[in-house]
Amino acid sequence: MADMNKLLGQLLGSGAAGGFAGGMAGGLASNMLTSKKGRKLGKKALKMGGIAAVGALAYGAFQKYNSSQTTTAQPAPAAAPLQEAPAGSAFLPPKNDIASEEKLGMALVRAMIAAARSDGTLDAQESQAIFQKIESLDLTAQEKDLLIQEMGRPVDMDAIVQSASSQELAAEIYIASLLAIDVDTVEEQSYLGMLAARLKLPRELVQEIHNQVDAQTAAGE
Repeated sequence: MADMNKLLGQLLGSGAAGGFAGGMAGGLASNMLTSKKGRKLGKKALKMGGIAAVGALAYGAFQKYNSSQTTTAQPAPAAAPLQEAPAGSAFLPPKNDIASEEKLGMALVRAMIAAARSDGTLDAQESQAIFQKIESLDLTAQEKDLLIQEMGRPVDMDAIVQSASSQELAAEIYIASLLAIDVDTVEEQSYLGMLAARLKLPRELVQEIHNQVDAQTAAGE
């Protein structure tokens, strides 16, 4: 069985995954696994596990968001250490619930792939480079096969959105998408705006998510 926590941790910026497409231009090959934010979060993601790291970011963003709904806005303090969300909460499945962890991990991986494709297409040369890089990741053969299979699937935005059965899960899908790319094109900005709208995330929560990701990636290598 694939370890989705480990697989997602690799996608969120491990040293092996850095520089995913080398110098290749355009589309998925220049985005997937090369996000600056993803690489900076990489050590935390590898230590915690990818699902736990995304859950921690969502947990922190919700804490700030909920606080801002009841108090006067204050200048953002320095980033606190990334705090894991409680297992069995709305952010993470219960411990040892492998089926729920696999389901969440797959939703996050698919969200990352969709985001990475948001400003380009994938040609045969780029596809070959991706498959070669996947082979270098610290994953089992089954996990590599799973990732290659998912990379070959058409993006199904309806399925990605429908996998967000709560606002907390919607935030995690948005965070995974944000970490997959450097938001430096109009297409990527439009994609994230569309995704937030389809996930029905409040504007203030989206801002807290960006604040949380920026703070954590700036704080720590």
